[in-house]
Amino acid sequence: MGREKEGKGDVKVKHKATKLKRLSDHETAGAGGDAPKNSKSVKQDLKDDDFTVKKKGLKRKRIKDEPMEGSSHSTATTNSKNKNKQHGKEEESDGEFQKKKSKKKAEKMVKKEEGEHPVSKKAKRTKEEIEEARQLKIKKKEEEEQNRWRWWEEEKYEDGVKWKFLEHKGPYFPPEYQPLPDNVHFYYDGKKVKLSLAAEEVAVFFAQMLDHEYTTKKVFRENFFKDWRKEMTQEERLLIQVLDKCDFGEIHAMHKAKVEARKNMTKEEKLVLKEANQKIVDEFGYCLLDHHKERIGNFKIEPPGLFRGRGEHPKQGMLKKRIQPEDVIINCSKESCIPVPPNGHHWKEIRHDNTVTWLASWTENIQGSIKYIMLNANSKLKGEKDWEKYEVARKLKSCVEDIRNQYIQDLKSKEMGIRQRAVALYFIDKLALRAGNEKEEGETADTVGCCSLRVEHITLHEQLEGNECVVEFDFLGKDSIRYYNKVPVIKKVFKNLRLFLENKQPGDDLFDRLNTNLLNKHLSSLMPGLTAKVFRTYNASITLQQQLKELTNKSDNVAEKLLSYNRANRAVAILCNHQRAPPKTFEQSMANLQTKIDARKEQLALAKTELKQAKKEAKAKGSSDPKLHTLVERKKAAVRRCEEQLLKMEVQATDREENKQIALGTSKLNYLDPRISVAWCKNFEVPVEKIYNKTQRDKFAWAIDMTEADFEF
Repeated sequence: MGREKEGKGDVKVKHKATKLKRLSDHETAGAGGDAPKNSKSVKQDLKDDDFTVKKKGLKRKRIKDEPMEGSSHSTATTNSKNKNKQHGKEEESDGEFQKKKSKKKAEKMVKKEEGEHPVSKKAKRTKEEIEEARQLKIKKKEEEEQNRWRWWEEEKYEDGVKWKFLEHKGPYFPPEYQPLPDNVHFYYDGKKVKLSLAAEEVAVFFAQMLDHEYTTKKVFRENFFKDWRKEMTQEERLLIQVLDKCDFGEIHAMHKAKVEARKNMTKEEKLVLKEANQKIVDEFGYCLLDHHKERIGNFKIEPPGLFRGRGEHPKQGMLKKRIQPEDVIINCSKESCIPVPPNGHHWKEIRHDNTVTWLASWTENIQGSIKYIMLNANSKLKGEKDWEKYEVARKLKSCVEDIRNQYIQDLKSKEMGIRQRAVALYFIDKLALRAGNEKEEGETADTVGCCSLRVEHITLHEQLEGNECVVEFDFLGKDSIRYYNKVPVIKKVFKNLRLFLENKQPGDDLFDRLNTNLLNKHLSSLMPGLTAKVFRTYNASITLQQQLKELTNKSDNVAEKLLSYNRANRAVAILCNHQRAPPKTFEQSMANLQTKIDARKEQLALAKTELKQAKKEAKAKGSSDPKLHTLVERKKAAVRRCEEQLLKMEVQATDREENKQIALGTSKLNYLDPRISVAWCKNFEVPVEKIYNKTQRDKFAWAIDMTEADFEF
């Protein structure tokens, strides 16, 4: 964010923030790409230990011998100012008075957050209590480390075997439907109608969503009504024939009341609910994997409801049916205790397959896809899979240039299929496009990947914005996220694309002689285990490593280093098209932060003025008064503290602004080799806790433990 001149006296704030490196909009985010790509300013909150916004204020440890802002000298100055303000208030215009009042309020707010006017009623802990709590935390962390299963230090099983012993309690099923109370009714055409239980349950699903835009969409309403009628009795179907005549008002009001009641629960009620949930976790949330206790990720089967989908999904509004034990396949060891199904039920099948990682599976009714219960992200099975994924991507590094040379040569092939494969590989490598999968027409939202691009998704420009041979992409990718990019390409690619477009309609396939299976089969012949997805992981990781080297300075403080890390991560997120909508509160949040920055600047100007005055007094009296020299040191410390806090706040503002539309978490957790981040932390003396939170550190425990500072992807 730009610097502003101080409002009082021509005082300028000078510190390191002016040296912050920026990724300009025309810098390339891709790895080995031929052309730069546009990038957007985006947001990612930067942790700030010393200055965090809180409603009730935040106590801050005061540096020893450092005066409070309200100490003798400061208080006298402030009181004098206040008197002058009171005396001249009548002569000020309303606008000027309000402006000064808001500045004063902002300054008070900053001081309050510093702890200068503590409002917390909690009793202060003694030094002994603080030390005891610290030691307890250290002990707990050490015990956790000692008990951690260091599976990465053990020998791997032979190919295909994932485990030798697996025992669990099976999935947790959602509670059965509870009928509406007698005072809540459904109306059709203005008349009360008592629905059968099956029809009533589906009506409740719709009623709960009445304040959501989904229930206004034509496709959603049509799909819902069609599936709802299937659950009705014959009499209900004869009566209820028009959705617009249905009144779900009382059911919706009941739902809203329940939501409010949950929000307003007492601490005791919340505790009871928490304990009940913990009992469920203790019983169903863990398993024994090779006799080690491991956490299960999604042990609860999703309750029935209405399917929403992403984007304009053609099946939105359809009924997701209740999953019964008879639909579920259980997977466990032969010698383990077989999970017991709920009373009156039985499992669909019991398997003992140690070549798969799932504990239970079933087929959902909307799209016919298979759902699985798997272990948590920090488990051995997930960790091994991650480790293997990044190792395959690292192997690609040794042969990627040969593969690139090969597909460049294939651009001149006499076979059209080989040419199409070469162009697709060029896009997957340079732009990190997803390969795209085969799917039935009309069954899912209209999303595409590289191999399923249509003629309508690209536009060719011989000249555009000062560049030659530009391809303009515009399509919906995974999760209906729009991919829009203008990319200069080499002439061979441009000529081939023009050839592929000949005599085709907008809805025709661009690569009509290629699919994902053919592409991956070719890639696996070039390197064992190589698929189109490996290129995405490789390019994301190598981009992060390159950006971190370019952006990070040893001399930066931790806040500036974190900004550099987030900028490197942002380059990857842009490359992979990991977008998000800016938070609704973004503008207000930035305005509040700017107010605090302005107030801090005023404080810094005041602190510098007081330091100047203290130096003047000390110089006038010479060395006769040691108290004055002590005061000068205190004022210097106050100025340094103000500058550090201002720098952190401005770094935070820059980080938020740049990352407001980019989802940094997706690439960090799924595409970036964690060993790159861990090695960077060790090289630049940044605590790993600043990059990965507790859950993420558990997920990447293998990387944190094994990585040295000299690791290279």
